[in-house]
Amino acid sequence: MSDGAIKVRLMKPTDLEAIVKIDERVLKVPRRDYYCMKFERNFEHRDTLPASLVAEDEEGNVVGFVMGHIYMGEYGIFQEEATLDTIGVDPDYQGLGVGGKLINEFFAHLKTLGVQKIYTLVGWDDAQLVRFFSGNEFIPSRTINLERTL
Repeated sequence: MSDGAIKVRLMKPTDLEAIVKIDERVLKVPRRDYYCMKFERNFEHRDTLPASLVAEDEEGNVVGFVMGHIYMGEYGIFQEEATLDTIGVDPDYQGLGVGGKLINEFFAHLKTLGVQKIYTLVGWDDAQLVRFFSGNEFIPSRTINLERTL
């Protein structure tokens, strides 16, 4: 399969089942409730701009996705910034450039919406994901992610 066979488009509500399936194949854990919540926010609330995409193979099957949102005032951050919070590629399509194509289309889409900076979080010990994002020009942020155990 060539990279040209993959088409990227805006995510639709009907993509839920395919995304849940891909995520479960990648993580080996079902997270349907998580994606139902994300889809509700993306498609039913009017306070977000569409920023999520899917990749389809030549037969129209969803084989990857990237999800994010544009800040609309959260944490005092305005529309020039967005977050990439979830990315997944069907294991059968990993290593074929699908993730890179999704990321590049995601960047282009957000740029047309006025976004100037994109954030994401990666576990410090997830070398594969750190390499992927580093290869797509992400660098360490000047913000600090704080946490507290309860």
